[in-house]
Amino acid sequence: MRILVVEDDINLNRQLCEALEEAGYVVDKAFDGEEGHFLGETEPYDAVVLDIGLPQMDGLSVLESWRREERMMPVLLLTARDRWSDKVQGIDAGADDYVAKPFHMEEVLARLRALVRRAAGHASNEIVAGKVRLDSRAGRVTVDGQAIKLTSHELRLLSYLMHHKGKVISRTELTEHLYDQDFDRDSNTIEVFVGRLRKKLPDDCIRTVRGLGYQIDE
Repeated sequence: MRILVVEDDINLNRQLCEALEEAGYVVDKAFDGEEGHFLGETEPYDAVVLDIGLPQMDGLSVLESWRREERMMPVLLLTARDRWSDKVQGIDAGADDYVAKPFHMEEVLARLRALVRRAAGHASNEIVAGKVRLDSRAGRVTVDGQAIKLTSHELRLLSYLMHHKGKVISRTELTEHLYDQDFDRDSNTIEVFVGRLRKKLPDDCIRTVRGLGYQIDE
């Protein structure tokens, strides 16, 4: 899953990015509203962490512009403001959730998990496809109840397919959502990791749809 962090406080931006990366996300970052708006407008993200008080272009203006452009990725607002009117304004602008500073990092991670999960149509942290079970909170995968060891890249790939089970996911979409903006989009990394995953999962768990991409069914 790929997350955009837009926060002008350098230390907080770094802390958020480190926590998200440790949780298994791929993270892009921006330090002002104009840069954040451009990234959110041109790159596909599974969720955005967006500060309201940004230089160049404030967070609410960034969010309103995204929504006018029909950019529908989930957005978690961060702000030092604690007035109820600011919360209402943020939600009305198109935010999906709201956290006031100071906050506990675990709360941000939990709210992001929920946003990503709901955006994909899942009510629980656990997603099941046949014998395979993914616990997105713990980053744990089991097959027939037995835990299997996955690398961080393998886990990200399986997690994206599991969150979108039943849907055919193209190689391009996987690359865009599993790697940051500097990744070499012409590499064959996706094929390599699909091959490795298939050796650890039940036969036919990941199906290749010729000319279209990959799919995990029930």
